[in-house]
This record gives sequence, C-alpha cells and structure tokens, in this order.
Amino acid sequence: TLFRSTMRAIQSPSTDPRFNLALEQYIFDQMPRNRSYLMLWRNDRTIVVGKHQDTFAEINADYVRANQIQVVRRLSGGGAVYHDLGNVNFTFIADHTGSDFDFSTFCRPVIWALESLGVPAELNGRNDMTIRGRKFSGNSQYVKEGRVMHHGTLLYDSDLSVVSSALAPSRDKLTSKGLPSVPGHQHQALYASADAHRILHGAAVVLPGRGM
Repeated sequence: TLFRSTMRAIQSPSTDPRFNLALEQYIFDQMPRNRSYLMLWRNDRTIVVGKHQDTFAEINADYVRANQIQVVRRLSGGGAVYHDLGNVNFTFIADHTGSDFDFSTFCRPVIWALESLGVPAELNGRNDMTIRGRKFSGNSQYVKEGRVMHHGTLLYDSDLSVVSSALAPSRDKLTSKGLPSVPGHQHQALYASADAHRILHGAAVVLPGRGM
C-alpha cells in the first residue's frame, strides 16, 4: 500500500500536458513495482477530459481553438477539468489490493501537507477536497493489474474567466453518448478559488507530508 513501501518523489520538468500524461503512464507501466511514487506536475492552458467522456460535449471548441488551449485525455474516468500554471497536480502510484476505489488513503497526505501550511482543507464526499465547504481539488483513479494511479488537482490561482469559458459548450452540442461532467462541480471549484488563492498563493506545496 501507499505507506508500506519506499516512495520515490518525481517532479516533472515540463508543463506540456502530453509529456506529463505520458510520464505519468510510463511511471505506472514501466517503473519498478516494489515502490510507490509521487509525481508533482503542472500543465499550461489545458483541458483534460475523462476516459469515457465525449470531448466535443465538454468543451467550448471555438473558444479553445481561438485561445490555443490544448485538449488531452487521461487514463482515469471523471469529469473534464481545466489546468493552467495556477493549478498544481499530484499523482500517487501504488499497489492496489482492494476491489473498490479508495480516495481517502491518497487525499489524507495532501490534507496533512496543506494543514502544515495553514490551509484548513478537508475531504468532502467521495473524491473532493474542500476549504470551508468549497471545492478546490478533484480526484480520480485508474486501476490496472494490482496497481492504482490516483491523481488530483490543487486549484490556487487559475484564470477563472478561462475556466468558465473553456468548459462551457453550447447547449446544442450537449446531446451525445459520452458521460457529461457534473455541472455543479465546476462552479464549486470556481467559488472555492478565492479561499484557496489567499492561502496557497506563493506557498510551496509540501508533499508527501506526515506519515510517509
């Protein structure tokens, strides 16, 4: 499990989402399985869609094209998210022994690290982290052959005007067979950003924190 093996920390040198998702998958598929991994990374102006989503239904294609925002697909499920340099991403890769997704095991060390910086973060629901009830982090997982990839976002200084515009497709584009994002989640993340920005801006995100 996450706490019973040696952990290696890896910080990506790139802000290219294609490189970062490829690096994440390489660590998952190719690096030694006798240890756990923590990867810290940021993407420049990118929409990341979930494994099962219809990309066209999740983005404002005209806005994305005009503003040269990259669009990529991740291995895990869940909703579409916007990344820019005001958002820090973290990925844990470890052994997976259960049959269900376990989000709390991987969110707790992040919460501890943020608490050490004075951030009153907490786990809310199945896979969100919040500050005073407002979402600033969404998380998803991918499981394969006894290993789990858990990745999440830490929103602290994203350009909210871009977030709302890039993830706001026209109503006539919403009829599709793909899985839609949950609308409320995107707006909760935007409202949370004021709190997250004041507390996290300029602070180093210290991971993995206590207990590892």
